[in-house]
Amino acid sequence: MAATYCNLTKAFGFNKHNEYLQKHSYFKRQALSSMQSKISTYNVGIVFHWRYRRVLQLQRRHSYQHVPRATGAELSPTSFENFGEDISKGTLIWRAIKLPIYSVALVPLTVGSAAAYLQTGIFSARCYFVLLASSILVITWLNLSNDVYDFDTGADKNKKESVVNLVGSRTGTFIASYLCLAFGFIGLTWIAVEAGNIRSILFLASAIICGYIYQCPPFRLSYQGLGEPLCFAAFGPFATCAFYLLQSGASVMNHFPLTGTVLSASILVGFTTSLILFCSHFHQVEEDKEVGKLSPLVRLGTKRGAEVVKVTVMMLYALLVAFGLSKALPLTCIFLCALTVPMGNLVIRFVRDNHTDKNKIFMAKYFCVRLHALFGAALAFGLVVARMVNTTFTSRPVFS
Repeated sequence: MAATYCNLTKAFGFNKHNEYLQKHSYFKRQALSSMQSKISTYNVGIVFHWRYRRVLQLQRRHSYQHVPRATGAELSPTSFENFGEDISKGTLIWRAIKLPIYSVALVPLTVGSAAAYLQTGIFSARCYFVLLASSILVITWLNLSNDVYDFDTGADKNKKESVVNLVGSRTGTFIASYLCLAFGFIGLTWIAVEAGNIRSILFLASAIICGYIYQCPPFRLSYQGLGEPLCFAAFGPFATCAFYLLQSGASVMNHFPLTGTVLSASILVGFTTSLILFCSHFHQVEEDKEVGKLSPLVRLGTKRGAEVVKVTVMMLYALLVAFGLSKALPLTCIFLCALTVPMGNLVIRFVRDNHTDKNKIFMAKYFCVRLHALFGAALAFGLVVARMVNTTFTSRPVFS
């Protein structure tokens, strides 16, 4: 029977039919398997893509949440100076304005006026605010002209917050800067003529000349590493003593003497102002090297520059104590300025810990601005308090 079945199968072509069914079933299984594999691969791809996007989102959120911060201070929009490429136009404009830097106009004026009040007991609010507005115009000239001349040398070619790059006009920025200088100098001269003190004009002219030879051609002494001494002279002895003479010019003493008090105070103001400029070089050492700008940090390196910051801050407070012991400054100034020691210590630690990190170290100049403002306010308040409490402190004339 088995043999008969086999013969019948061969006779009627059942073998071919079976082979056809087997092949058709095989291809069907293969197609189904291929389709299932593609669907599985597609699903895995979707899951992987979703997970990868999720990881990127978490990493991005983590990076923004952990932007480098300095202990004890929050970063402002200006803090992200070199962080990331996409920066809003508003942030760039805010950086270009450099509002915190204008404390260098406020502090010398306030300290000089306080020293005059200690000497005479007189304070002219009108004189103070005209001088403040005029000083702000002069500082605006410094900032704008600095952007113009750095644009010319190529130092600011990659600086997005440069006013020239933002405005798109080198000529317009140049004209605006010198208009600010002209109006500022007119205001300063007006107060000096009213006060009848020609020496103050000489001091102010000397301060402006320091600013000019610091950055303007053909001098550009900042490219030779002489910016800090010029900054010290301009904002320290020259500007502070000039404002002292202009405020004291409201008295009947037209030939008002320069005292040890105002000279000591001006030296301290010069120290804190120069420290701002010094720390502003840390994050642009490579750019300065490319254009041949031999700033102190290019010459010294950031590690030794951090040591210079430490020594400068220590010298600031050592001079404060020395001036107090020599009775050049009243004890109220010594006590109040000593309260700013934590801020000075913060500057030292921040620069020491971050001098190699370009994305963090640019914040050092803003911490120096805070030290400059706090120390200047404490110094001025100490001079005012010394007059108000009627202490026996007497300021000795140095130059009459």
